[in-house]
Amino acid sequence: MCKYVLILLVFVCAVRPIATVFAEVNQQAIADVAAGKIKVAKASWWGFDSVDSTEALQAAINSGVPTLIVDKAAGPWIVTPIELTSNQEIRFEKGVEVLAKRGEFKGTGDSLFTARLRENITLIGYGATLRMWRSDYDAAPYAKAEWRHVLNFFSCSNVKVLGLTLSESGGDGIYLGTGKAGVTNKNVLIKDVVCDKNYRQGISVITAEDLLIENTVMKNTDGTAPRAGIDFEPNLPDERIVNCVMRDCVSENNAGAGYVAYLSPLNATSAPVSLRLENCRAIGNGGLACGIITGNTPAQALRGRVDFIHCTFQGGKGAGLQIGGNPATAIQILVQNCSILDVAQDSPATNPILFSASQDATQDLGGVHFVDCLVRDPLGRKPMGFVDDSGSLRLAGVTGNLILETKGTKTPVTITPRLLGEWVPAITLKRYPRAKLGGASLKPLTASAPADKFSFGDLRMRVKAHLVLYAKEGESVHLRFHHGQVGNYSGRPSPLTVADWSGKPIAKGSIEFQQEGDLRFQAPATGAYRVEIAPDGNYVRVVKSSHALSLSAETEPIHLIGAGGQFYFYVPAGTKEFGIKLFGEGLGEGVKATLYNAAGEQVGQKDDVTQAQQFEITLPEASRGEIWSLKTERSSHIYLEDYCIDLLGIPPLVAPSPEAVLAPDN
Repeated sequence: MCKYVLILLVFVCAVRPIATVFAEVNQQAIADVAAGKIKVAKASWWGFDSVDSTEALQAAINSGVPTLIVDKAAGPWIVTPIELTSNQEIRFEKGVEVLAKRGEFKGTGDSLFTARLRENITLIGYGATLRMWRSDYDAAPYAKAEWRHVLNFFSCSNVKVLGLTLSESGGDGIYLGTGKAGVTNKNVLIKDVVCDKNYRQGISVITAEDLLIENTVMKNTDGTAPRAGIDFEPNLPDERIVNCVMRDCVSENNAGAGYVAYLSPLNATSAPVSLRLENCRAIGNGGLACGIITGNTPAQALRGRVDFIHCTFQGGKGAGLQIGGNPATAIQILVQNCSILDVAQDSPATNPILFSASQDATQDLGGVHFVDCLVRDPLGRKPMGFVDDSGSLRLAGVTGNLILETKGTKTPVTITPRLLGEWVPAITLKRYPRAKLGGASLKPLTASAPADKFSFGDLRMRVKAHLVLYAKEGESVHLRFHHGQVGNYSGRPSPLTVADWSGKPIAKGSIEFQQEGDLRFQAPATGAYRVEIAPDGNYVRVVKSSHALSLSAETEPIHLIGAGGQFYFYVPAGTKEFGIKLFGEGLGEGVKATLYNAAGEQVGQKDDVTQAQQFEITLPEASRGEIWSLKTERSSHIYLEDYCIDLLGIPPLVAPSPEAVLAPDN
């Protein structure tokens, strides 16, 4: 008898581990739910399996029962991705944990719970947790991604999320995205929720109307940029940030910003923005405490209003409040009875309140009214600063009053144009035309040179790299790139294209993330070719090139990161004047630059360049064509990270050596 019992036990263990716990399926209760006799059901009626309860929980949701209770079982409800349905309230009992099944969620968008174009969804879980495995998704065999959310809503309406703890996602705690073009998430309530240790954001709002987030904590976000507590970040102009309110919320200890509204994808055709934060706090975040970023051109100028009422922005590594791009006549911003306390204490160059403009900005910034706002700064800095990468804008429509506190002394001040001029002196750089290469016939000044003269060494190009290459008809061209990572930015293959001067594609490829890759093609004609590569937030580096190669600033400044270099460029005969503009990225990132003439003599030097500075050169009318150079390196007092170079009034090309310089064949 014992022999047969042992054989049976071995058989059971071979099928499933002996520690597995099941719950019996209640077929009668399920039938009563299907017949409409029962309006409140327990998920365990459909079964429970301590190894994988996906089938049971999904079946319970699909039953359509108006109220579903996810009851406490012998262990966590371990599941693969679950789809929510309309017209259902799901109650998670106190102590319940729904846990992502380990080793699953391989799809880059696999989320714990997803609802697409659904309505009337309520998720209640005071004392319950929905949890994933953040650290697992950041390594092989998982593809790098940032969309493995805990709760994923696409174009849903009448949604409530109450009392839950949402943690350790491979993306966001909550994502409010677009499931159908032009259809927003509408009438959403998020209350008493904790978003903890998520990978990208605590909450991302891509599109929402009538959104209330109340008494919610977003903390410990880290993994991939932006790593914020919450980010209002539409992707397209027809998406909406309308009547969105946060009340009594805390954003704490996130690796990025506390609260950020990245609204640049919206434009003048978008629905007017309405965003309001009341009694919200940002404490000890790794980036700025709170920020609004918009486009600045007339076509991008947004309408609407943003209010900050009784908010506290405290500590952290970045500015307390940053306004980026917003034209003075666009969104109107009210900052009332707010406190900006002890921010950016490790960054003396960062002001507590910071305005910023990108290099392509054209309109004066501002549209901000302050009412009785306290700025406490032990470093005694000017309360406001302006990082102007365009080099030609001013603050306008910045009004109201502040209370400045330094070493226990409070001083009330009224913001006037004169005071703004003292705090934020205007930068006025001379404007030079951006030279267009157009159909110019480019060729190397040196007839032949060894291939080692064509490499940019350790120079790292970020976001987009525009290069120009010269080859003769029939020659085989070989380019090799390295695609590297910046910080914790997620990566994907970087597309690479080559086109002739008319724009006709010649070759295409891609460089895998964190790998080296080659592109080869045969030149169909003698002349210049455009090479484009887009590493986005990461970087690419030219490992080697078989032919003369230059970086181009024809359409936008050259964006570099983390390494300096010696750049050579051509000043054509008869050039009367030109400018070399440089800028860092924010007050904490800068560069030192030294300009040399054709004789190798130092013409000028600029150190600790953060916002736009410019070498302005005037030459004799009889000047001859010659090669100048620019050296960039770590500045004396500021970290060398992102910086940009722009060439104005001369051919916008820089080469890694004199032998690689390309010049118009005039």
